[in-house]
Parts: sequence; structure tokens; C-alpha cells
Amino acid sequence: MRKSDSNDKGRDSRLIERFLEMMSAERGAAQNTLAAYERDLSDYADFLNAKGSGLATAKPEHIRNYLAGLAEQGLKSSSAARRLSALRQLHNFLYGEGIVKENPATAVDAPRLRRPLPKVMTEDDVTRLIEAASARIGRLKGKARVKALRLHCLLELLYASGLRVSELVGLRKQALAKASPFIMVKGKGGRERLVPVSHKASASVSAYLDALKQDGDDGSPWLFPSHGEEGHLTRQHFALELKSLAAEAGLSPDRISPHVLRHAFASHLLAGGADLRAVQQMLGHADISTTQIYTHVQTDRLKAAVETHHPLAKSG
Repeated sequence: MRKSDSNDKGRDSRLIERFLEMMSAERGAAQNTLAAYERDLSDYADFLNAKGSGLATAKPEHIRNYLAGLAEQGLKSSSAARRLSALRQLHNFLYGEGIVKENPATAVDAPRLRRPLPKVMTEDDVTRLIEAASARIGRLKGKARVKALRLHCLLELLYASGLRVSELVGLRKQALAKASPFIMVKGKGGRERLVPVSHKASASVSAYLDALKQDGDDGSPWLFPSHGEEGHLTRQHFALELKSLAAEAGLSPDRISPHVLRHAFASHLLAGGADLRAVQQMLGHADISTTQIYTHVQTDRLKAAVETHHPLAKSG
């Protein structure tokens, strides 16, 4: 190693150390965060040194080439974006401290992230799941039957409304006004919204509440009361019950979750011609771009149908 290379590496190490001290003192960064920054930035500095450069003399093309190398190594775009964030903060610090006259990171775009398409159940899958829940009710008695009615009610409500699982298990009885086709939901950020509920889902709620009352309802304000700390059924318990039911219905438990049922609600609505804005409102999405992911699901399904069945797609 040449003496100048050694000097560059030592200088870069000191600059990274100063940056980490700032992150700790001024921003209160956790030790795990600081350790991750140190690993990423040291790797970046080693790359620069190998190219005959250093942190103080880095150019935009150095950063682009570094990111390109990470991509060739198979690093996910989300991990590369996180790595670039660390580099940007370091270069912002060097520029802000007057150590360098230009910030090379400002000219570098973040790796484009592709949001993964959600898992979607078919309408037949949902039907099989609900039928399995109904079959449980028919063969059980006592408290076991009440639990079966609860699970059936949870399923019907989730598929009819597309609620987040935390919103569903945390529903209060007063949210379901009698003779009203809507339920009042308090979602993220405390935002309230009205969500329509089908007659079938309303009937399942009534049947469950009647059974709960006969079993000795203790007057809990929760629709799905529990003896646990939260006072109502937990998301985790519901997810476990759902996976058990999926196995009974002949479906893969790994593919079934409350969140997948929420996806099914949105995707099946859009496939049936529902308005995107209406689905956004029912899901409680603040940004319509979040809802548009379901239009991509439909597009992919259409493309797959064409590629599979269209005669021209098979030619060549």
C-alpha cells in the first residue's frame, strides 16, 4: 500500500468518526444505527480508496459506480437506497462543516423501489374459508361454538369492509349502530371514516352477539372482548385462528392472513368495477397511490390471461 493510500484511509476513518459523533450527540442515534452506519460508510470509503479517491474528493460518478457494484452483488434496491441515505448524510455533513466545497451526493438519484404486489386470495378461496367457519359453528357447542361464531363474524366483517386487522379486533360495540349499514372506524392518525357493511356481515355480527349474550356477556365495550391486557382479541390470536381455519379449508396457511383478506376485499371490488376513490376511502388510505397497487394486481392478472390464452401470444 502506498503511503498516500494509507493517509487517505486514515483521513476517511477520522471523518467517518466525526460524523458518527455528530449523529450520536446531536441526533441521538442508537448504537445499532451507529454500528450500521460505520459498516456501510467504511465499505464506501474502502471503495473510494481502491479507486484512488477519498471522501473529500468523491465525485457523483464514484457514488453511482459504488451503487452499481452493490447491485451486481445482488443487494436489494431497498438496501441500496438505505446505503445511499447514509452516504448522503455523510456528504451533507462534510459540506456543512466546510470540509468540502461540493456535495457529490446531491446529483445521485436513489435506486428505484418497486413495491411488491400484495398476495391475493381468489373469490373461491374466500368462499372456502367462510364455509369452513360456518361448518365449525354447526358442529360445536357451548363456549367453543361462541368462538366459532366469533371467527365467522371476524371473517365476514373483514371481507365485507377491508378493515385493517388492528381496526377490526379493536372495534367497539357502539361502532355498529343498529339498523345502520355502516360502521364507524377510527384508523391511522385518529382519522375516522364510515365503512359500509353487507347484510351478510351484519347478520353474522347479530348471531355472534346473541350467542355472546347467552354465554354471559360481561358488558365489555369491545365487540370481540378478551381477558387479555388489551381487553379485546389480539391481532396475533386472530391470525393464528385464521391459519388453523385455512388448514381445515384445504388452503395453505402460509398464504392466509388478515392482511391478505384485506387485499382480497380491495382486489375483488376493483375487479368487479368499483371506483378507485371509493375503495381508497373504505381502506382508509391517505394517498390514492397506495390504493393503486391493487390496479397493478388486476393488470398483471390480465396480462397473464392474455399470455396464457391468446393465440398470438403463443406464436414464435
